[in-house]
Amino acid sequence: MEAEKTKVLLAEDDKNLGSVLTSYLEAKGYPTTLCANGQEAFKQFSMQSFDFCIVDVMMPVKDGFTLAKEIREIDKKIPILFLTAKSMQEDKLKGFELGADDYLTKPFSMEELLLRMKAIIRRSTESKSMETSRNMYEVGKFTFDYNRQILKADNFEQKLTSKETELLKMLCDNVNNVLDRSIALKKIWHDDSYFNARSMDVYITKLRKYLKLDNKIELINVHGVGFKLMINQ
Repeated sequence: MEAEKTKVLLAEDDKNLGSVLTSYLEAKGYPTTLCANGQEAFKQFSMQSFDFCIVDVMMPVKDGFTLAKEIREIDKKIPILFLTAKSMQEDKLKGFELGADDYLTKPFSMEELLLRMKAIIRRSTESKSMETSRNMYEVGKFTFDYNRQILKADNFEQKLTSKETELLKMLCDNVNNVLDRSIALKKIWHDDSYFNARSMDVYITKLRKYLKLDNKIELINVHGVGFKLMINQ
């Protein structure tokens, strides 16, 4: 992942530090969105796409640990680097438990931050290249091509809409497990409002209609929680 293609979400309540970090990162080719607290940062994360998160642990309104937990519910892979004024071992352990990729204790040099970021991005890129590409799925008798937005089986081919594609991908990634409806709404619709929830129900109905060609596949509602794509053997 090249620097100029790496969009950074920076959550830092210290205005001076936040401004300096933003200017430095953008000068190095990393487009950066600065947020003054965790709540604002999560709103931005829900509204647009980012490739890297730098999160201060101690913030008003919503702290960094809470923010990281909410980000991880939507995106389990995005790199997260914590900034902290503390060097407490318990804080570091908690951060890593929440899926932090690294930790920097204040004060730190800009050069060290950049080196840590590059190392994390390099590891993340290598990890992605080693993983089996999750763009082709075998779903019962169906083949789901995420990139081309096509679901097909014998004598059947359906071109999917963008939202149908994203929703089916999340269901496939969680096959035989419950997909939390709130997480799906925030990831795909960027808002878990009542109107969007009703919209998602319509897309679920459409996907259920396509998938009923294979009687071993069930797309069920889990009341009050979400949906489960089940493939019976």
